[in-house]
Amino acid sequence: MNPTIGFALLLTVLQGVRAQEVTSLTACLVDQSLRLDCRHENTTTSPIQYEFSLTREKKKHVLYGTMGVPEHSYRSRTNFTSKYNIKVLYLSSFTTKDEGTYTCELRLSGQPPVTSSKTVSVLRDKLVKCEGISLLAQNTSGLLMLLLSLPLLQAMDFISL
Repeated sequence: MNPTIGFALLLTVLQGVRAQEVTSLTACLVDQSLRLDCRHENTTTSPIQYEFSLTREKKKHVLYGTMGVPEHSYRSRTNFTSKYNIKVLYLSSFTTKDEGTYTCELRLSGQPPVTSSKTVSVLRDKLVKCEGISLLAQNTSGLLMLLLSLPLLQAMDFISL
């Protein structure tokens, strides 16, 4: 193989791995639902395959995703949202039976099976409530627009600080 082609191929694979690296996985409680925030880098236009799973008593249970088949018992309890660099899974009616190690795993579509994943251990009585600021951080452009419009609203006497 031509060394130039080999280097270009290696560079392409490395860019694909870096483009979908999971940077964090956090868990918190919203009412009676578990919320898992899987943040990741996204420097590619290729579709990203993903999977949320729970490992309990050494057995893996697929909750939601595009790589594995979700277990029937979780399908009606999951709600999923995705933005550019975050995938959020809600698991409703969260109880102590749902405690265990949760994993978020990502893979670029069409790439070799090189994946990136993070895990978080979840115990019901140790979970913190989700804070409003983390929701705002997901939509920073809306928050920025609000902050920039405050002087205008003040000048027009819509608000007083």
